[in-house]
Amino acid sequence: MPARDMYRTTVHEAPAGARPVVRHGLPQDIAGFTGRERELEYLLATAARGRVVNVYTVDGMPGVGKTALVTRAAHLLAERFPDGQFFYDLHAHTPDLPSAKPVDVLAVLLTDLGIDPQNLPPTLEGRSHLWRDRLTGKSALLVLDDAASHAQIEPLLPSTPGCLTLVTSRRLIALDGADPLALAPLTPGEAAELFTTRGHRIPTDSSEQNAVTEAVRLCGYLPLAIVLLAGRLRHKDKNTWSIARFAAEFAGAQDRLDELDDGGNRAVYSAFLLSYQALPADLQRLFRRIGLHPGPDLDAYAAAALDDAPLTATRRRLEALYIDHLLDEIAPGRYQPHDLLRAYARTLTTDHDPPDERAQATEWLLDYYQSTAQRADRYLARAPRPAPITPPPAAAPDVPDRASALDWMRTERANLLACLDTLTTNQAPRVIHLTAAMTAFLLQEGPWPQAAALHQRAATTARHAANSSGEANALNDLGRVRLLTGEFAEAARLQEQALALYESLGDRLGQAGALWELGRVRLLSGELAEAARLLEQALALYESLGDRLGQAGALNDLGRARQVRGEFAEATRLLEQALTLFQEVGDPQGEAESLNNMGALLAESTGPQAALTVYRKALELARQIHSPLDEARALEGAARCLARTGDRKTALAELREAVAIYERIGAADAQPTAEYLTMLDSEEARGASSVEDD
Repeated sequence: MPARDMYRTTVHEAPAGARPVVRHGLPQDIAGFTGRERELEYLLATAARGRVVNVYTVDGMPGVGKTALVTRAAHLLAERFPDGQFFYDLHAHTPDLPSAKPVDVLAVLLTDLGIDPQNLPPTLEGRSHLWRDRLTGKSALLVLDDAASHAQIEPLLPSTPGCLTLVTSRRLIALDGADPLALAPLTPGEAAELFTTRGHRIPTDSSEQNAVTEAVRLCGYLPLAIVLLAGRLRHKDKNTWSIARFAAEFAGAQDRLDELDDGGNRAVYSAFLLSYQALPADLQRLFRRIGLHPGPDLDAYAAAALDDAPLTATRRRLEALYIDHLLDEIAPGRYQPHDLLRAYARTLTTDHDPPDERAQATEWLLDYYQSTAQRADRYLARAPRPAPITPPPAAAPDVPDRASALDWMRTERANLLACLDTLTTNQAPRVIHLTAAMTAFLLQEGPWPQAAALHQRAATTARHAANSSGEANALNDLGRVRLLTGEFAEAARLQEQALALYESLGDRLGQAGALWELGRVRLLSGELAEAARLLEQALALYESLGDRLGQAGALNDLGRARQVRGEFAEATRLLEQALTLFQEVGDPQGEAESLNNMGALLAESTGPQAALTVYRKALELARQIHSPLDEARALEGAARCLARTGDRKTALAELREAVAIYERIGAADAQPTAEYLTMLDSEEARGASSVEDD
């Protein structure tokens, strides 16, 4: 006899009146429920006729509002399920209570249906069959809150199409045939509404509205944190405690997790603690180590460095933390903890890990970033760089070419800058070398004011550490940035200081670089004879050193100097020589720069049409290699040529692109190009007006 039929014939319900039948077992509805309109609409749509899926899981991090959402949804759905609404807390994360066993849960559910407890089947399988049998043909709603695993849930699921099950969990639980709903923190607007509703306060002006915005941001838009903070505000005297004052006090708290308590119970901390305690030791250690990471996100390579662990094992652990909603995956392979979870991880590592272990883990991470940045810089630098001095870690990404180097630097930019921000004056070598490793990238990408601040710090740090070589390099790098921002006098002063240091060190390659940069400064300052003298000195040094890339750069700028002096034939010869060298040594950025210079020469010596063709080549190459400065210069040069040929509409469009790029990277070219744009735009408007008048 099939198990279903056996339980149908042998199990007796309790005598009528002997045991009340529970049909409406939902907890109290959530008063003042706000937000989550999209998620509510999704869950309410699950009860529509003809639905295919009968099980929906709602997962998310601790405190994100999973129980509140499904409780509200269950109350709104209740009338559609007249045969019963059942709610059971499975206690996966309840302090001092073990996770519920499905065999015990079924005992409660079956007795709620009126089954005599004495006639309950003794086994899990038997009770599961009986539960499903009693719901056959019924229309019932089952809410399973705080589930631990697939094994805990599966025996509890009704099998009849008329029933609907909503499951909440802190973990991503894969159930066959179930639709998952991942619950993220609230939107800023929803968070602000929740705060003011629960705090019984209405912002009276823009300053109070801004205070609400900042308070919920500091809560990470996490509903549990917002409700607790709003509860504290609700009990404050409105006459003495404005929202702005309350928010300012919270913002100034040293331990915000400590501020988010519930009558002496550190509610948010406790919610995080229960999830943390459920982790095995290796995941606990990695979670704590992530609290040491200074940047916004990380990948498996950075995590492996922090944890001093193999890459494959680290990937599995990151995925496990993601499944437990202790990390978010913000992009494939990139993870980020919620702000409050990050604070919790930092608290844990401070409380549990010895200072020397924390320091060592941080050094491993810094070594990883510095070594990989140095390898990437080899493909981005326009001048020869020494081989990386930081030994590569056991696991590091492959950076085989310029494109991959640029992609890695862009991806890790915020993390590299965060690492620099954490360094102190006692870590001079790290400040010097990590800043130097970002030089070429910052020169290309900007913003240059930020680059200038970093190089200034590196130069000062090197000087205090009596590191003359590091100081010379930092001054040289800073001078290059000052040139790009149009601060010619300061750029010259810095390059002269760098040149003196290189000469005292006997560093001929450094001298050549400083002479080249000083020549560029004099060129842009209009000191043509001095510029030519310095560039020729640099060229001679590069030739004696056999440095063909340096030769190409010096020739390129010598060509510009000859052009300004009106020596077009000599300028053409020098620029063509530079272009050939750039192509031979494989420097596409130098090639793009040389093409832009050739375009400027042709525009002056031959005409706009010939120049436009060269500018288009420069633009294509600049975009291909993602060089914003060369892209902007090609757009500007082409626009000026187009304006001369009468195509002002296209010229205006390209000028706007150029100005936007110049402004983004902080280039001095932004203002004069914007002024030319304004003039051309006015001329175009006057021309259009004249046509209309005619």
